Amino acid sequence: MSEDWSLRTRSVHEGTRRSHYGEMSEAIFLTQGFVYPDAETAERRFISSGPDEFVYARYGNPTVRMFEDRMAAIEGAEDAFATASGMAAVHGALLCQLEVGDHVVAARALFGSCLYIVETLLPRFGVEIELVDGTDLAAWQAALRPTTKLVFLEAISNPTLEVIDIAGVAALAHAVGAQVVVDNVFATPVFQRSIELGADVVIYSTTKHVDGQGRCLGGIVLGRRDFIRGPLETFLKHTGGALSPFNAWVMLKGLETLDLRCRAQAATADEIARAVDGHPALARTIYPGLASHPQAELSARQMETGGTMLALELSGGKAAAFRFINALRIVLISNNLGDSRSIITHPATTTHQRLSPAQRASLGISDGLVRLSVGLEGAADLKADILGALDTAVA
Repeated sequence: MSEDWSLRTRSVHEGTRRSHYGEMSEAIFLTQGFVYPDAETAERRFISSGPDEFVYARYGNPTVRMFEDRMAAIEGAEDAFATASGMAAVHGALLCQLEVGDHVVAARALFGSCLYIVETLLPRFGVEIELVDGTDLAAWQAALRPTTKLVFLEAISNPTLEVIDIAGVAALAHAVGAQVVVDNVFATPVFQRSIELGADVVIYSTTKHVDGQGRCLGGIVLGRRDFIRGPLETFLKHTGGALSPFNAWVMLKGLETLDLRCRAQAATADEIARAVDGHPALARTIYPGLASHPQAELSARQMETGGTMLALELSGGKAAAFRFINALRIVLISNNLGDSRSIITHPATTTHQRLSPAQRASLGISDGLVRLSVGLEGAADLKADILGALDTAVA
């Protein structure tokens, strides 16, 4: 990696491995196995493989390795391991370093599947869990113990867009010897580098902004090389959460435009947030770039922009939220995010529907809350579509 390259340049060139054909675009190595010139080489490679030596696609693949190297360069991490999905990344990053009797502190505001792993799956294996208000450093400090193994949080929570002080949490966690695992999906590697803020491990669902065009599932875990090529790789290669080479190639193509897309989406998200803020149909406009956001000052310190996501809380509850959603003409109804197309979802009945009403209320997920992922459509078109639908919701 050239140290003076910008993120945009790294996103295009880092990690490229060209074959003897000199291809311009990265090659797709659609192979599950690899051939050895002799038995001695096979024996040696199973003991210790070099950077361009592979054994089996579940362990590694040249196309996947290009994607891992490029993501590591973008994030500023020593190494990375790509996975079949974002949840495979979360599962692997947590389970590979936990055992019976360990203590974990996590932010209570998490994506529904992350909550399942933390609240339901980990306790089955004897891991003690404590959930805290992620925005309250005093709550983190009170929950941490000398025996705490790791802390887990979303840099920006899904779907209520709480912003967590990563540097503050990291300082407290490291003081008791705990590892800091951060899901950075909403912040994106374009606008926030969590490792620089103190995170030990960073996770992405690359299905989101990295692919960002509704095509493939993928995930990645980034961190120190001894962690990535030690407990994480051992866990993932034996449990089978490997990324497909074809999906890795699609993700590499996505990285070429990641910076451009995210900046355009965030600029439009900011415009929309300011245009709709105060609309009579809304009880709240939640966007980290607005001065009204509870963590606006922190967001400005940690991120370059307010990001590509916003949440709107309709005053009329579920009925008003559904009227609003159904009146949209450009924005699509789906539970994905970080796409080139603008997407809206109603968390209480989709991504967080398995939570009890009391749990949703404690997280600020009301029946009137909708989550909006801003795409690449024209800002004026999106504002007109959203404002028109909000007018319908008032009726």
